[in-house]
Amino acid sequence: MSNDVTFESLNLHPSILRAIEESGYTNATPIQAQAIPEVMAGHDLMASAQTGTGKTAAFALPALNLLATPHESKSRGPRILVLVPTRELATQVNEAARKYGKFIRARTVSIVGGMPYPLQNKLLSQPLDILVATPGRLIDHMERGRIDMSRLQMLILDEADRMLDMGFMPDVERICNALPAERQTLLFSATLDGNIGRIAQQILRNPKTIQVAAQTQKHENIEQRLHFVDDMTHKNKLLEHLLIAPEVNQAIVFTSTKRHADLLAEDLYAAGHKTAALHGDMTQGARNRTLTKLRHGDVKVLVATDVAARGIDVHGITHVINYDLPKFAEDYVHRIGRTGRAGNTGIAISFASHMDRHQVRKIEQFTGQRLEPSVIAGFEPKRPAPRTDGPGRGRPGDRSSRPSNGRPGDRSGRPGERNRSFGDRASERSFGDRAASAGDRNSRPSGNAGANSGYPGSGKPRGTGFGSRPEGSSRPEGNRSFGDRAASAGDRNSRPTGNRPDGNRNSRPEGNRGGDKFGGPKRADGDRAARRPRNFA
Repeated sequence: MSNDVTFESLNLHPSILRAIEESGYTNATPIQAQAIPEVMAGHDLMASAQTGTGKTAAFALPALNLLATPHESKSRGPRILVLVPTRELATQVNEAARKYGKFIRARTVSIVGGMPYPLQNKLLSQPLDILVATPGRLIDHMERGRIDMSRLQMLILDEADRMLDMGFMPDVERICNALPAERQTLLFSATLDGNIGRIAQQILRNPKTIQVAAQTQKHENIEQRLHFVDDMTHKNKLLEHLLIAPEVNQAIVFTSTKRHADLLAEDLYAAGHKTAALHGDMTQGARNRTLTKLRHGDVKVLVATDVAARGIDVHGITHVINYDLPKFAEDYVHRIGRTGRAGNTGIAISFASHMDRHQVRKIEQFTGQRLEPSVIAGFEPKRPAPRTDGPGRGRPGDRSSRPSNGRPGDRSGRPGERNRSFGDRASERSFGDRAASAGDRNSRPSGNAGANSGYPGSGKPRGTGFGSRPEGSSRPEGNRSFGDRAASAGDRNSRPTGNRPDGNRNSRPEGNRGGDKFGGPKRADGDRAARRPRNFA
């Protein structure tokens, strides 16, 4: 179909068209133009589309169109059930349903992990039309008999491939078996190959198949870069250089672990960046507050795990930085898809050590694109970029892609460099430097960030706000940057406990307070000197 298909031509209910018009949309995207007529015709559907192509509206609009006609049953149970893998995606679907269904007064409820059960019980006791849920929490309520599925008309599986990766498919199959057999089922996935196709055959009936864009299609509006790094010092200095660039509006920095996301967010905050963390150990309320601040521009750098790789749609995100490469190659596509959305352009930057070259090759093979190594003047790696097999090639990659460090063939670097592993620290200590292994509290120096550094607790008057910098300067006072501090990045005892942004102390999830998260004893509320600084997520 042409990209010029208007929503008016799709025979949607006038109340839905009115909401679409108020949202500023006129023409449907390719996935919407193809999926909406098939769903409204009553067919089961298998659909695959690239992230950021309007997939949520492709199933939300025909689902709302179904609700525009009253149901003969007076049951309080939902007519539409949407299963999603993460809380963030549930929030996105919930918001879309409310935005487009406000004039037909569709009642939408979200049931996910991390929300208090009493609140969810209250929501489920009221009449509802659309239920958005994660599989595990939904099964909890179904087993307790709190949800009546007798009038369910449509089941939607969003990001089915992610639910498969996260081990939710047994729960999904249990839910499907408990639903009315006479229902319409829609399955949306990044790929329809392998196990997803087998599962679709079990739960769908004679489905129509739509593949608007293959998973391996190039992100033509996203510039992809690869930087090889020598060690943690090199990586952190490069990250700081990238984040202070004027073209960075908002950025998401992806890490591999929840703990590392917290530590990196705190160190970036201490360096003057408006930063927050987002990961699965945070309560739903804290995660919602963080995403709200990101959408409002109060957060410039979001440090997140793969929980944010899907379900975040913020147009201000100009950069995605893979501080750690993803475990699965397909997650790379979803990570970089957080930028360059809705026709905008974006930049995706990945850091890799020489030990990561096999993971780089997997990403190249999955996407069908070669990631050419890039070098920034002044931040050149000591070793040449390793050879990787390009996509679809059986021979080593082009040697010409290696950065020139003056002596291209010289792998020796500094004395003893060959014996150093990724993560070894240079003698010039910078952000993230540890005297021993990461997490070794006893081995860290007990320095002082400086009374006049411009960081929180530096003697500046209360109310200065997080991440504020001296007037006319792009860095905290004293020209101190993330990557050049006297104290180590993780040195909790050497950090001042000064002013934090509004909501910082109360918005931390219960499980993240004190030393119990890191295996230490829980500290008394009054023990400010020993307490771990909290970032405002």
